[in-house]
Amino acid sequence: MKALHLKLLRDVAHLRGQAAAIGLVMACGVATFVMSLSLLDSLTGTLDAYYEQNRFADAFAHMERAPLSLADRVAETPGVAHVQPRVAERVTLDMPDMIEPASGQIVSLPDDPDAGLNRLYLRAGRFPEGKRSLEVLVSQGFAHAHGLNPGDTIPAVMNGRLEHLRVVGIALSPEYIYLISPGSMFPDKARFGVFWMARDEMEAAFDMEGAFNDVLLSLTPGASEPDVLARVDELTEPYGGLGAYTRDDQVSHQFVDNEISELRGMTLIVPVIFLGVAAFLLNIVLARMIATQREQIAALKALGYSQAEIGRHYLGFVLIISGLAVVVGSAAGAWMGHGLTALYIEFFDFPSFQYTLHPRVIMLGASVSVASATIGIAHALRAAMRLPPAEAMRPQAPMSFRPTVLERLGLHRVVPVAVRMVLRQLERRPMKTAFSVLGIALAAAVLVVGSFTQDAIDYIYDFQFNRVQQYDMDVVFAGQTDEDVVASTRHLPGVLAVEPYRPVAVRIRHRQVDRRIGLIGLSRSDGLYQLMDMSGEPVTLPEHGIVLSSVLADVLGVHVGDRVCVEALEGRRPEFDVEVTGVIDDFAGLTAYIDLGEMNRLMREPGTVGGVYLTVDEAELDTVYRNLQDAPSVVAVNTKAATAQNFKETLAKNMGLMQPFLIGFAVIIAFGVVYNSARISLSERSRDLATLRVLGFTRREVSAIQLGELAIITGLAIPAGLGLGYLLAWFTATATASELVRIPFIIRTSTFVFAALIVAAASLVSGLVVRRHLDRLDMVSVLKSRE
Repeated sequence: MKALHLKLLRDVAHLRGQAAAIGLVMACGVATFVMSLSLLDSLTGTLDAYYEQNRFADAFAHMERAPLSLADRVAETPGVAHVQPRVAERVTLDMPDMIEPASGQIVSLPDDPDAGLNRLYLRAGRFPEGKRSLEVLVSQGFAHAHGLNPGDTIPAVMNGRLEHLRVVGIALSPEYIYLISPGSMFPDKARFGVFWMARDEMEAAFDMEGAFNDVLLSLTPGASEPDVLARVDELTEPYGGLGAYTRDDQVSHQFVDNEISELRGMTLIVPVIFLGVAAFLLNIVLARMIATQREQIAALKALGYSQAEIGRHYLGFVLIISGLAVVVGSAAGAWMGHGLTALYIEFFDFPSFQYTLHPRVIMLGASVSVASATIGIAHALRAAMRLPPAEAMRPQAPMSFRPTVLERLGLHRVVPVAVRMVLRQLERRPMKTAFSVLGIALAAAVLVVGSFTQDAIDYIYDFQFNRVQQYDMDVVFAGQTDEDVVASTRHLPGVLAVEPYRPVAVRIRHRQVDRRIGLIGLSRSDGLYQLMDMSGEPVTLPEHGIVLSSVLADVLGVHVGDRVCVEALEGRRPEFDVEVTGVIDDFAGLTAYIDLGEMNRLMREPGTVGGVYLTVDEAELDTVYRNLQDAPSVVAVNTKAATAQNFKETLAKNMGLMQPFLIGFAVIIAFGVVYNSARISLSERSRDLATLRVLGFTRREVSAIQLGELAIITGLAIPAGLGLGYLLAWFTATATASELVRIPFIIRTSTFVFAALIVAAASLVSGLVVRRHLDRLDMVSVLKSRE
């Protein structure tokens, strides 16, 4: 083994504590990088394979009722490769294990289920045979939630008639990877399921013989999607078409795609923070090592070692730390990714989801970590390579000992000697002090970012379920109905208050930008649905005009006072211009609100409603549920209590997936930075501290000088870190915001307190470790060093 190799191993052993702390910080960055990138590969690979193997449709369209001959005309559209007409209807379910009614989507199957689009993956059982047997396949999530197996029956209200569906199989569909009820904000597999039935039975059950109300399209390569959608809209408009849309606007695909976008963002943002801190620490440690090994560098050069060999020697120190960090970080990232796979299986319904860790991910993680470390130590490495032997043989020039600001102001007389010594050391090395403060501040900032997600989730819960939703139930009617149904609902036993609303599918346009959204007509009574922005401020719905979510307004490029064109995609499909009278911040989707009376006037359908919000007498819940379940006009009943509980169990869990990891990593950063700062300071001042001991200072007094410096740096870093964390949390909330989901920028005081306490605790532990080194300081050896 070469002499430089032996020296390298001794250097690593001598600095093992600091090397381990830096390696752990770097390992956190590698782990996050490997986890997120491998999960991204696994999710995209699984999704692409599922879509391709099961022929997920490229475009979709829904209408009220159209003859089968229309499907042939749609197939003649340039760019359309395959057309699959079908029947899709909402049903109400009476599940024995639930008090409230559940809802479902029932979809017809093609004559040959293996030949069509959106092909099902049969998890258990067989396909329905039809012939008036009411056989159905049930979606896996709903089946598992209720313990359904082939042979079970499900009471369902279909087209106003109570029928008993017979389960013959359990299936998955690429159309429903993320199972969420139409119009809902959160998934609920227990209260919404999808069923598939033979086409002839669907036609008979819903009076759709020779007709269809839903169509799937596959497009030819290179087809113009806008041209195809425009032609399909033109063909389906006479039959109550609701507007064709592509896969990008399909609800299930949107949620999966949003998760992919979040993983990409995590791959870019989080590892940069960890690797940047590690590079900063490496630069400080290596610079200090080179400063203390000046004579060794001079001797090596005098013995004939070249600048390149010396540079490679110190680079080896970095590569050892980086190599160990890559090994530990890759293993931790693989373990975390494999663990999170179970959560993806819970949220997304794939036939199989195998966690895959490609070697290129580890290689890329290693390359990124080594590159960041090399860049971090470039300055110190260049100094070692360029150091002339003659200069290196001389001790480093002492620092200037000019009076400090405190002494120039004459305040040194009222400040204890120990404090003056600490302040003098900090002021005379401003760059080192600033970088130490910055490193510890980054630890506090990561703690804030890791914890603020929970603050946002708690705020969303309180905002949505305690402030906005003042009702107990949301009752959805089959299609649009009149106020007579509202009146009959108001007179049901146990119903205390009723507030009608109406959702309408529209295409909203401003200049060249348009979006397909749901326009919600609300009552202006400020009753059961309180319109509010994210700050909790109530928003008054104007008598005329439209209120847009801030994201929708940004997408369209409009402000208050501008006018937008709204094209209704149902009913008589009127098109009208309306003024934007308000913009509100919300946390989900692209939404727009309008006064219910104004909506019906513009739609030229007075007195029309799509659902009602109810408050009910809790003692009469069973009666209310039973009456609503028997009502032929009701297709879904969503209770606020069930939705709130489901939010806690699903969406909140999904949003908080990374929080424990981020907090744990931030704790590692805090300890790594504080410990390294303390150890470097101790190594730089060991001679001074030993001299003080010889002059009669006690161990406690010497410790107070050394640890006082650490306390001041930590005290300066904590408020700076909290401010930096505030900015990083804002950046995270902004960078991860999408048209589908937005995290409100909410940070509670307790989060700042938590971050400050963790950093203070890391500083305390590091101080105790340094105190042990101080107690073991060999004064004779230290004082023998050359001046």
